[in-house]
Amino acid sequence: MNASSIISDDMSLEDKLAAIDNAMQAAIAQARDDAQAAGSTFIQPDPADLTMCEGCQ
Repeated sequence: MNASSIISDDMSLEDKLAAIDNAMQAAIAQARDDAQAAGSTFIQPDPADLTMCEGCQ
């Protein structure tokens, strides 16, 4: 996803954060729907995993 497609320079910080949150929720919903359509189980990723290196996991 390209950030410039959901936020712009003229938005306030709150608007930018809300747009990012909405985009993340939409992506999670799409992943959940895709998993259900494929007959798979959806496991939501842990955001803390993004702050650790692979060796620390």
